[in-house]
Amino acid sequence: MSGNESRLLAVSEICKATPMAVEMPLPLNKIWADDVFNLATMEEYLSKNAFKAMKNTVQTGSPLDAATADVVAAAMKEWALTKGVKFFSHIFYPMTNATAEKHDGFIVTNSDGNAITEFTGSLLIKGEPDGSSFPNGSLRMTNAARGYTAWDPTSPAYVMHTPNGATLMIPSVFMSWTGEALDKKIPLLRSNAAMDKAAKKVLSLMGETEISTLNSSCGAEQEYFLIDEKFAYARPDLLLAGRTLFGAPPAKGQQFDDHYFGAIPERVQVFMQDFEDQLYRLGIPAKTHHNEVAPGQFEIAPYFEAANVASDHQQLLMTVMKLTAKRHGFVALLHEKPFAGVNGSGKHVNWSVGNSTQGNLLDPGSTPEQNLNFLLFCGAVIRGVHKFGPLLRAVIASASNDHRLGANEAPPAILSVYLGTQLEKVFMDIKEGNLAATEQGGQMDIGLGQILPFKRDPGDRNRTSPFAFTGNRFEFRAVGSSQSVSGPLVAMNTMLADSLNWIAEKLEPALASEVDKTAAVVMVLKELMDEHSNVVFGGDGYSSEWHEKAVAERGLKNLPTTADALPAFTSPEVIQLFSSTGVLSPVELESRYEVYSEQYVQTIEVEAKLVIDIATTKIYPAAMSYLSDLTGTYSSASSLGISLDTGIASAIASAASGMMAGVEKLKTAMGKHDFPDTEAHLVYCAKEICALMLEIRGYGDTLETLVDDSCWPLPKYAEMMFIK
Repeated sequence: MSGNESRLLAVSEICKATPMAVEMPLPLNKIWADDVFNLATMEEYLSKNAFKAMKNTVQTGSPLDAATADVVAAAMKEWALTKGVKFFSHIFYPMTNATAEKHDGFIVTNSDGNAITEFTGSLLIKGEPDGSSFPNGSLRMTNAARGYTAWDPTSPAYVMHTPNGATLMIPSVFMSWTGEALDKKIPLLRSNAAMDKAAKKVLSLMGETEISTLNSSCGAEQEYFLIDEKFAYARPDLLLAGRTLFGAPPAKGQQFDDHYFGAIPERVQVFMQDFEDQLYRLGIPAKTHHNEVAPGQFEIAPYFEAANVASDHQQLLMTVMKLTAKRHGFVALLHEKPFAGVNGSGKHVNWSVGNSTQGNLLDPGSTPEQNLNFLLFCGAVIRGVHKFGPLLRAVIASASNDHRLGANEAPPAILSVYLGTQLEKVFMDIKEGNLAATEQGGQMDIGLGQILPFKRDPGDRNRTSPFAFTGNRFEFRAVGSSQSVSGPLVAMNTMLADSLNWIAEKLEPALASEVDKTAAVVMVLKELMDEHSNVVFGGDGYSSEWHEKAVAERGLKNLPTTADALPAFTSPEVIQLFSSTGVLSPVELESRYEVYSEQYVQTIEVEAKLVIDIATTKIYPAAMSYLSDLTGTYSSASSLGISLDTGIASAIASAASGMMAGVEKLKTAMGKHDFPDTEAHLVYCAKEICALMLEIRGYGDTLETLVDDSCWPLPKYAEMMFIK
């Protein structure tokens, strides 16, 4: 069957598709965290002393002794066996944005040759995958391959069910034999510890006497596309690159705004309910789902959790999403820009900081001007974004996110802070040395008696801001859909720790002087705003005026591509930031720069090879076949004395010729390897290779609009986005 016949058959079959039959879900209280070895389950299976020790570790991060680990391992095995588990796996998060698993059996044999189950504290605590086979930035070579996984007791173990059985999954960190972090979890745990230490310093200076362990929290809104698997399997670019490298825009895209929050297609609704039931069993608090802006695009948003657990859950959510989509005959696309010309997908990371004694320290309350702790912590965020904006851009840099940022559908690549009308006035007053009362949002009353008035928020939202205050948290809106949230969380926690240390250093002598506490806080924050208020911006982040003023007048960086952004990892101020807080050593930071640079180059090279392959083996043959048919038609008509317009044939021949000339130029460009350094290679990929791919795509998309629909070999945008 030819490519075009396969495509048309797929369209016919998908149009007849019905939702997969699923069992009626059980009530939430019957399934919530049923497959999780959390504190509630531990209390049932552990002795009182062991449970007390585990609870203390989970809530405060305090060390756990080996004897307790043995008790926990035995209880964990006992619980897992009741779930039908035969295997366990340390699950960890290498520098790939994906998860990794090393599976082992509980089974051992005794001297009689009988099989028994065994799971000790030592097996729970440590595993050993190959450290040189994961991205490591030269920290591990093939002849020095040892790497360790180590149990993270602060993130609960859980059971994953598959048609072939069940596996106990143990969240773990991943390190080299020489102790360097090879993963995304170790820096996250370190960054939270650094933030906790600095925050306690500031709170103590402010007179707080009872201060429990502080934790950052995270709630990540996940956007994604669903397309039928038959379409995906007919698109090599979607299968291998996650995005369409060719594709003409359909007559209808998202211009009517009719998909956003529209009625969810029945087949998608069944998928969502199945997906969320599985998340609930794993203790992942999925709270919201809806249609997103682009056709075929959707969103799921979990509730807030402690950052470390939220990060693990985010990775698990992406895994479960893909598996569930496949079961329902879909492919879930997490690429930031799978379809050109329509909105791409992001992952809005909602981030806050707090504890059980002081509460959410980024909650201003009804009178933010009187909430001194809030003002200090919010000021620390402002300073951090201004001082380390390039770092925040670097941690969201990827070849895929480059297509989305600054495209009038997502925030620009210029890092700024949106505070809202009320809060911006507070900080600008502080800059002038004042602390005046703020206006409240007032009541919303639209004059309809049946619509109850409600309290209006004191500030609007700003979807063009990459880093926006949204009531009691900051929302980092520029994170990519496919990315791990760990990198952004590490950067935010660490820059906050640095700023809180700066505040403590300034606040201590101010409080020791004759002024009262409020005056001391205003004095410190005035100095902070004098230096860093340029990062506060409440206007239209898409406007060309902002892009010009942000750079020329405010001194902010515009870093549109990954090639522009990644070098921030090598800057002296970023190296100092991570070294001084103990989050990443210089060699660990350098390894990340190498790994992320290599991933960018490899992504571009894979896409370039796919462009060459699809243009040569699919689009060009289809165009030539149709051109041959047209030529035959013209010849027959001419023999009958009928004159036909040959314009389409000429256009096809011209576009096909231009496309293949571009392919030859791209092949030549791909042969260049003599780069003086990593940064030069990044720039070459961003400027030269990407430009050639776009040139070839232009010709290919033109051909899609000229070649007979029945001859076109690739599923089209209108089919993939609209047929569910």
